[in-house]
Amino acid sequence: MALDSKIPQGEMDKKWEDYKAHVKLVNPANKRKLEVIVIGTGLAGASAAASLGEMGYKVKTFCFQDSPRRAHSIAAQGGINAAKNYQNDGDSVFRLFYDTVKGGDYRSREANVHRLAEVSAAIIDQCVAQGVPFAREYGGLLSNRSFGGVQVQRTFYAAGQTGQQLLLGAYSALERQVALGNITQYSRHEMLDIVMIDGKARGIIARNLITGELERHFGHAVLLCSGGYGNVFYLSTNAMGSNVTAAWKAHKHGAYFGNPCFTQIHPTCIPVSGDHQSKLTLMSESLRNDGRIWVPKVKDDNRKAKDIPEAERDYYLERRYPAFGNLVPRDVASRAAKERCDAGYGVGTTKMAVYLDFASAIKRYGKIEAGKPGNEQADEAGIIALGKEVVKEKYGNLFEMYEKITGENPYETPMRIYPAVHYTMGGLWVDYELQTSVNGLYALGEANFSDHGANRLGASALMQGLADGYFVIPYTLGNYLADDIRTETIPTTHPAFEASEKAVSDRINKLMSIGGTQSVESFHKRLGKIMWGKCGMARNAQGLQEAIQEIQELRKEFWSDLKIPGEINELNPELDKAGRVADFLELGELMCIDALHRNESCGGHFREESQTEEGEAKRDDSNFSFVSAWEYKGDSNWELHKEALEFEIVKPTQRSYK
Repeated sequence: MALDSKIPQGEMDKKWEDYKAHVKLVNPANKRKLEVIVIGTGLAGASAAASLGEMGYKVKTFCFQDSPRRAHSIAAQGGINAAKNYQNDGDSVFRLFYDTVKGGDYRSREANVHRLAEVSAAIIDQCVAQGVPFAREYGGLLSNRSFGGVQVQRTFYAAGQTGQQLLLGAYSALERQVALGNITQYSRHEMLDIVMIDGKARGIIARNLITGELERHFGHAVLLCSGGYGNVFYLSTNAMGSNVTAAWKAHKHGAYFGNPCFTQIHPTCIPVSGDHQSKLTLMSESLRNDGRIWVPKVKDDNRKAKDIPEAERDYYLERRYPAFGNLVPRDVASRAAKERCDAGYGVGTTKMAVYLDFASAIKRYGKIEAGKPGNEQADEAGIIALGKEVVKEKYGNLFEMYEKITGENPYETPMRIYPAVHYTMGGLWVDYELQTSVNGLYALGEANFSDHGANRLGASALMQGLADGYFVIPYTLGNYLADDIRTETIPTTHPAFEASEKAVSDRINKLMSIGGTQSVESFHKRLGKIMWGKCGMARNAQGLQEAIQEIQELRKEFWSDLKIPGEINELNPELDKAGRVADFLELGELMCIDALHRNESCGGHFREESQTEEGEAKRDDSNFSFVSAWEYKGDSNWELHKEALEFEIVKPTQRSYK
């Protein structure tokens, strides 16, 4: 099948307006006859479901948590981008578009990114109307701060819990539609298969995680809003339950997987403390607004941070990238931290960490506060006390979280940070309408590949999830469903539902019957070590070839020696986890195949064989300016399809943040 991205004709800034003006519509009476299934209730899923319910469609939403409020979107900390130009510092729709394409290292589709930039401002208005408590300036206007990879302030935020506040806004819109009867919400349900009828997605098989029963649900269309697959690495900033299962089931039914090797490593995470750990904690990128990143100038310096004088500190991001300093994009900051630690300049007990220091920001803010009432004679202790209050107002909950986890007070001593797996730019391949290569099957938010190329700029995940749900899918889904208004509800006794349910049941029985000796967790941890070691922050051909072999062997061992306690027809979290890890064991192999095939460095994909003299990522535009869209052909067998990337406006150049 040829990849048709369905990008509208015409000038870039007119494409979306023109698309909306000519799109097919469904009249209100017909919307009431059409059923839509939404998998996942994070920002993308909740906003899509709320919007479609408001429009009159019959919507069913599914989440494996006990409440939509527990979606992993809640964990986002630092903010959401929008081209409002409130700071009057030169921002615009074009600049947001340009920064995002450049930040993604010229591996994203221009038309999708431009649309994202266009609708960004409306997202903020929508959220304010829902009561999201964004931070405000003294005069009442919404406040903005900077994020990496840009030279303007366009990030709107609610302290260090922006994701939580935005999710509560989308959740309240979702619950309003539940109360009105337009949405039926299924919590503690996990989608385990897509049901295909006549070449179209027409429903799902879901497992009730409380009782273990399998259920059949029909939908005229299915929307996957199930998030990213970073947990393939075992240790990541993702919630423990985050998984690839929904997207992987779609992949096995013909949905192409786009750019699976594009993984984002976030530069500011609390470092790993030992083998006992099952999760890593993010420290928001917003901290890089005021925190300065440094390591000692002397190798293996064991002095405490406060005992190292200013002249003996290497503020390496400010030194290497003077134009952007501590606000370089995530992939650049992560590699720079790894380079310093690998060279022997790391700090802390493991020596795999760098400092994030707020001392100078506290003094700067303290002087401003002291100066407000004209107190020019304030002593240093007074200035520091005032400065701490300002920092507390901006980042207080993040500082509390850090202290709870590490036992150290970041107001007094610098935080220690190190890069960790965070977000996945890869995902199901979708066209301009967010439809996968399967008719009637859509992917929104982090579940698709579309907007971030090889590296996502900070504060763009929340923007994409809400853009897709509130402002894109209401138009594009109608274009598909307009041709479906004569399709009656298909009874779930249809043979396709029977066959799908049997396949799911057989797989569950197979997992339970292995009767081996090793836990699901132990296999997941071993997979994570292979992935992080050989397909993590740096990759090379030999390591990737070894990883593919090791994952294949690990998968054989999994299917022959897995032990799952409990029964099928009961609450059984180990069984749920086993299904997810089985999918990760297949995805991990594809990620390594994709990384091996992409013989260039770009964004978060760093092939050691392809770097500049200064150690930066070196792209190969003549051979790799395309989206890798992989079609599943059977065990360990995929066929590559390429979507060529055309750049009309942002011409690819070597990225420079100097």
